Amino acid sequence: MTEPVNGTDPVIRGNYPTPSSNKVFSTILRWDIILAVAIAVIGGVIGYLVDGWPGAISALIGTALVLVFAGITVASILVANRFTASPLYTTLFFVIVLGSWMLKFVLFIVIVLLLRGQPWTNGTVLFLSIVAAVIGTLVVDVVVVARTRMSYVSDVKLPSGE
Repeated sequence: MTEPVNGTDPVIRGNYPTPSSNKVFSTILRWDIILAVAIAVIGGVIGYLVDGWPGAISALIGTALVLVFAGITVASILVANRFTASPLYTTLFFVIVLGSWMLKFVLFIVIVLLLRGQPWTNGTVLFLSIVAAVIGTLVVDVVVVARTRMSYVSDVKLPSGE
């Protein structure tokens, strides 16, 4: 399990315990996918009725953007949680999660600049589908976290009586 490095500090190797919060994030990801499908269908139909295929495509792109970005956040937390037993867990967690946020920020700016003014998109439908999906994912996050029953010390290991 632990091996000394240069005869001094132990290095933790092997499978790290899975934090109990992983179940919460998996539930959030599952509901985000269901929400994205619903928004894509409803937004696609409304977008098609408003502006034909450019409206439908814009609604699908907006919904896909939010789903991908929400997925990146949840995935980064789930990946970071794999290092719970590491002595560098806190540092690794923040590097992974904040790195994913910076990646999302840059990707969002690039995608918006690429989509701006394209003849095959409708800016209003794209914007409204993004807003609907963002608000929806925030509601999913709040509802899932509020309904989760997890103790404050769920992952604490008490020392054995040895």
